[in-house]
Amino acid sequence: MLTIAVTGATGAQGGATTRALLAAGHHVRALTRRPDSPAADALRGLGADVRHADFDDRASLDVALSGADSLFAVTTPFGTDTTTETRQGKALVDAAAAARLGHIVLTSAAHADRGTAVPHYESKYLVEQYLHTADVPWTVIAPAAFMDNYASGWTLDGLRDNTFAWPMPADRPLTLIPAADIGAFSALVLQRRDEFAGRRLDIASDECTPGQIAEILAVATDRPIAHQEVPLAHVRSRSADLAAMFEYFTTAGLDVDVAGLRRDYPEVGWHSFADWAADQEWSALLAPAPANQ
Repeated sequence: MLTIAVTGATGAQGGATTRALLAAGHHVRALTRRPDSPAADALRGLGADVRHADFDDRASLDVALSGADSLFAVTTPFGTDTTTETRQGKALVDAAAAARLGHIVLTSAAHADRGTAVPHYESKYLVEQYLHTADVPWTVIAPAAFMDNYASGWTLDGLRDNTFAWPMPADRPLTLIPAADIGAFSALVLQRRDEFAGRRLDIASDECTPGQIAEILAVATDRPIAHQEVPLAHVRSRSADLAAMFEYFTTAGLDVDVAGLRRDYPEVGWHSFADWAADQEWSALLAPAPANQ
C-alpha cells in the first residue's frame, strides 16, 4: 500500500485520482486549500486523509508531503493567471523534491510540449520543464479536452436551447477524455512507477467531431440538439486564452493515439463520449435555473 499525496483533491482531476487510488486500497492524502469544504468532507467519507496545503505556503506543502511515497500534482491558471500557475507549480516541485518523494505524476495538457502558443498550455509546459530538472522520478500525463466541460457553463446553457454551441467546425475531430479516466490512468501510473518513470503521455479516450458530439448529446438528453459554430471572435472577447486553444484545435488539431491507449491499458476502463453522456443526469442538469426571488 502506498501513501500518495494528491493536490487539487476537491477538483475534477484530483478528485477522480483520489477515488481511484482509494478504490485500489492505497492511503491518500487529499491536499486542499479548503479542508472544511463539502467536497473535502465527501473525500473524508471515502477514507481520504484530508490535509491543508497551499501552493503559496511552502511550510504547508512541507508538512503535507512529509512521509508520502508519491505525489499527484495538478496546477491551474483559472481563478488566477498563467504566471501564478507556473510559480505555484515550481513551488510544488521544489517541495516534493525536498520531501524526497519516490515519484511525481504531473498532469499537464495534451500537446503542451508542441509550441501551441496557447497561454495555459505554455504555463503547464514551463512546469513540465522545471520538473525535468528535479532530483525525483517523474511522469507527465497530458489529458486531451475534458468531456466534463460539456455538462457545465456556456455549453450547458446552449443545450437548454437545444443547441450545441462550440467554436469549431462541425467536421473537425477533437480528442476527449472524462475526469474519471484521468483518475484511473493516474492511479495506474502511480502504482507502476518503474514502468512510467521518465515518460510523457498524451491521453484521451475518444475522438469525435462537434457534429458527432451534438448527435450523441441529442440521444443522451432526448432533445433535438444541433451544432452551432461559435465565432472565435466571440470567444476571444471573453478569453484570449480559450480562443487560442480553440484556434489550435481547429488548425493543428489535438491528435492522441486513442486506439493505442485502449490497447495497451485496458484496465483503465476507457469511456467513449457516448458512455460519458449516458451517465450524466441531464434532466437535473438541464432544468431551468431558478428565477431570482
